[in-house]
Amino acid sequence: MNFKHLIFILVTTLLFSCSVKDSSITDPNQNLEFEYKLVWSDEFEGSTINEDNWSFVIWDAGRVNNEWQQYVESPENHKVENGSLYITAKKTGENQSGGYTSTRLTSKTKQEFKYARVEFRAKMPSGRGTWPALWMLGSNHDEVGWPDCGEIDVLEYVGYQPDRVHNNIHTRDDFGVTNNGSNNLLNTAEEEFHIYGMTWTNTKIEFYLDDPTNVVNSYSPSNATPQNWPFAQNFYFIMNFAVGGVWGGLQGVDETIWPQTMIIDYVRVYQLRLIK
Repeated sequence: MNFKHLIFILVTTLLFSCSVKDSSITDPNQNLEFEYKLVWSDEFEGSTINEDNWSFVIWDAGRVNNEWQQYVESPENHKVENGSLYITAKKTGENQSGGYTSTRLTSKTKQEFKYARVEFRAKMPSGRGTWPALWMLGSNHDEVGWPDCGEIDVLEYVGYQPDRVHNNIHTRDDFGVTNNGSNNLLNTAEEEFHIYGMTWTNTKIEFYLDDPTNVVNSYSPSNATPQNWPFAQNFYFIMNFAVGGVWGGLQGVDETIWPQTMIIDYVRVYQLRLIK
């Protein structure tokens, strides 16, 4: 057990033993009280990707969003070390589509959840042309396609806007450039680890930075339909680092900055459980 894992256990124990009121919800109809408890996490221990949690996505450049990178399974583009996951985008050719390689990981069919508090603790890369993301898609994606499956963007970062972190919701009613997102100034996004989180219930999704009380965006349609609320189902995680593309490359790609790395310290999922 390494130091990070020990600290995580101690902090989690203190949270659940001393701060129940801060994370609990009461059902007034039955006088029952619930609290968020950790149900799954990947702390990125060891030295390899845990294949019980993640699969590599292998794509050619330009598959989506006119992105320039090829997604490959290569130790040149990812590693697990010192309790963190490193996803690296590298320049391998010309400064154009196909001239870069990177990593895209998905938990599809392996780790999927419905209604939860989700946290990624991560540090962003820097430079014009970088476009890392930590996000989720509905498990019915293969059947209904996007955007009908729904998308929850817990974190997107475009390097030409340094220290500006984005979150968003995509549905059939509002997708692409939506009215559902927010962007927030975070002065140390590239220098320090931060928690990018969201709390998802059967009626609302709230995004927060560093602490669940620091809510920066909320999505809750007053009249939920399958077109604006496709979130009554399991969702899976995606972690990827794109280069260029329709958003990341909006102001070009600086060919002098590579390689660049997004570092993920952990992914954690909490769900409401009845307090005994």
